[in-house]
Amino acid sequence: MELDNSSLDFFTSNFTELPNNNTTPPWSEATLLGLQISLSAVLALVTLATMLSNAFVIATIFLTRKLHTPANFLIGSLAVTDLLVSILVMPISILYTVSKTWSLGQIVCDIWLSSDITFCTASILHLCVIALDRYWAITDALEYSKRRTMRRAAIMVGVVWVISISISMPPLFWRQAKAHEELTECMVNTDQISYTLYSTFGAFYVPTVLLIILYGRIYVAARSRIFKTPSAGKRFTTAQLIQTSAGSSLCSLNSASNQEAHLHALAAGGGGGGGSPLFMNSVKVKLADSVLERKRLCAARERKATKTLGIILGAFIICWLPFFVGTLVMAICKECWFDPVLFDIFTWLGYLNSLINPVIYTAFNDEFKQAFQKLIKFRRFT
Repeated sequence: MELDNSSLDFFTSNFTELPNNNTTPPWSEATLLGLQISLSAVLALVTLATMLSNAFVIATIFLTRKLHTPANFLIGSLAVTDLLVSILVMPISILYTVSKTWSLGQIVCDIWLSSDITFCTASILHLCVIALDRYWAITDALEYSKRRTMRRAAIMVGVVWVISISISMPPLFWRQAKAHEELTECMVNTDQISYTLYSTFGAFYVPTVLLIILYGRIYVAARSRIFKTPSAGKRFTTAQLIQTSAGSSLCSLNSASNQEAHLHALAAGGGGGGGSPLFMNSVKVKLADSVLERKRLCAARERKATKTLGIILGAFIICWLPFFVGTLVMAICKECWFDPVLFDIFTWLGYLNSLINPVIYTAFNDEFKQAFQKLIKFRRFT
């Protein structure tokens, strides 16, 4: 079909008035601003929730004497670490994630990156020492109860911070070489493959293997205690509840002599019928019922504890595995490319573990629940 001159003039005049393809439509800037505000609000809400939840854990342990134990000291130390993540790392990360450019200078970049690596690594390693403490408490309950002191817990926390700082320090040396250049992004240089391997394995892969081994053995030990039944000819013994750092309880059996002594003491103080066969049989039945009830309580708590183990380990792996896999892939495979938005999601998924930690390690503990309720109602702690 051919066009006459008037038609050509019409199309020419109209096409010349079309907006340039390189210009951004006015509505797109407003939409982008709205997305940035929404993203900032969501990330700020996560940060605030992380601050409050960990602060509640710290306050609860500090104000409740009943919770002043070595196991809860480790949980409190974990809460302090996660609180530092929410105060010193996450707010700056919000600004960097939303703006997509670094505008705070080299010094703040060095401090922020070092804090990020140190506190996140310390948070992960705290999970290891808590698992190690629980493993020793289960497999060697009687002996470990003598060594389970505040001093020992403090030493374990000290080792965690030494390892964390040793992992965060090396990047400071080669970043200073570029301090004179204008900084537009703040991130660890993955060109140093040796450091990337050292940091990722030290902060995640080795601790993850250790956690899987420890929680696997804890699970097996808990399950074996649940299904373990006394032999037919074995007399009942007193069940001692061993409270672990996650709030689970395991049944440990004392010697039969303690139960027998307790039985004779009750018989001797039984009034006019003390020492009679009828009274002795009555006491035996009552003690048997009491021990069976205690054992049922132990089994119920242990079943709850075994379910909690899967939640603890699963949440940790889901939160941190994508970030560390992405970091390792970018260091090894130079041709590989990750969408920056996807990597931001991986980073914040890791930060989310600092919010999940206080929920998992306290929500399943009845003592913490009661202490939380008292703290919220501003009751006096005893």
